[in-house]
Amino acid sequence: MLLQKGIAAYKRSTGLERAGRIPALDGLRAFFVFSVMAYHIWQQSWLTPSLNLLGHQVSMNPYLRTGYLWVDGLLLLSAFLLYLPHARRREAGRPFAAQAGFYRRRAARIMPTYVLNLLVVFFVVALPEKRYATAWQGIRDWLAHLSFTHPWFIFSSRNTPLNGALWTLGVEVQFYLIFPLLARAFHRMPLLTYLGAAGLAFAFRGYAMTMLESVMYINQLPNFLDVYMNGIVAAVVYARFERQKDEAPQRILMTAMTAAAVMGLSMLVLAQARVSSFEELRLSQMRIRYLQSVLTALLVLGSSLGLSGIRLLLGNQLMAFLAAISYQVYLWHQVLAVQFRTWRIPASEHVNPNMVGDRGWQVAYVLLVTACTLVISTAVTYLVEQPLTRRLTRRRGAGRTS
Repeated sequence: MLLQKGIAAYKRSTGLERAGRIPALDGLRAFFVFSVMAYHIWQQSWLTPSLNLLGHQVSMNPYLRTGYLWVDGLLLLSAFLLYLPHARRREAGRPFAAQAGFYRRRAARIMPTYVLNLLVVFFVVALPEKRYATAWQGIRDWLAHLSFTHPWFIFSSRNTPLNGALWTLGVEVQFYLIFPLLARAFHRMPLLTYLGAAGLAFAFRGYAMTMLESVMYINQLPNFLDVYMNGIVAAVVYARFERQKDEAPQRILMTAMTAAAVMGLSMLVLAQARVSSFEELRLSQMRIRYLQSVLTALLVLGSSLGLSGIRLLLGNQLMAFLAAISYQVYLWHQVLAVQFRTWRIPASEHVNPNMVGDRGWQVAYVLLVTACTLVISTAVTYLVEQPLTRRLTRRRGAGRTS
């Protein structure tokens, strides 16, 4: 019943069947977010299941321990969707037009439940557990998070008592600030804009790799500019081919592209999983970031324009529901995973049940964190996020009665 209500609400709020929407992207968004979630839960549980595939045991360890890579996929998908209206206008021969109310819509979508998450963690975790030594430490952490500059400072990114996963929102909002200018520049000078932004990303990563530690460089906006640009290019390609999406040769070509992208991304994942030290992990991630974003862009295009089987797998109602709650899943999952472990929920006779391989505790912990994340995310999405978003983005005077 809750799932049915969630799907119905999602259809009402977003228009599941409206023209121009790409249902297959629901599945990709869900995959990206839940892969990140699985990684953060694995960090606390150390539960590493195996699958029996055609008589062979396939360990999920490489895929769980590299789940952080899919944050890049979320950022690329964001750029794709933001630029797609501009790409469609250009393909239709219409002039570039700024998106009215762009910042208002972004703020309405991001801010209310972002602040709610911060407030809950602050009053339920940070204050009761006395995570701040002084009042100023708490004030500066809040100032950094409310200004979305928290990825810039170690106290508000690596050492924050709030929510360590929120650095992504800092990068994303910083991108929102420059997107209208970047979109206009790309519309007028696509090649120059692409090379400039990608070149800046490569230069930034090159500089970061010369540092003794790259921990404060890897998750900064300049490091993702080429990822965002590949999302924009993918939007241009999609707009060019979407009118021909019913042609069989194109469907087959795009399906082959999907398979190639999956194979390429799998190889990157397996290579990344073999890296051991934290610093080498960061360096390796920066080395593969551009290639990963190119393959992810191909995955976005292939799954959106490929054969109907792929689009059905990724664009069904379950995926629509998971995509609808994905923002809240991202906000809440790591906090729950860390705090349940800190609060020793569920209980175990071992101090570190993950380290001793307490299988019963591991399974119970994973199921409990996953279930609580889904319940909280669903409730916040449909009771807070979507009602507030509709109200804050409603045009002035709309819905008034005399």
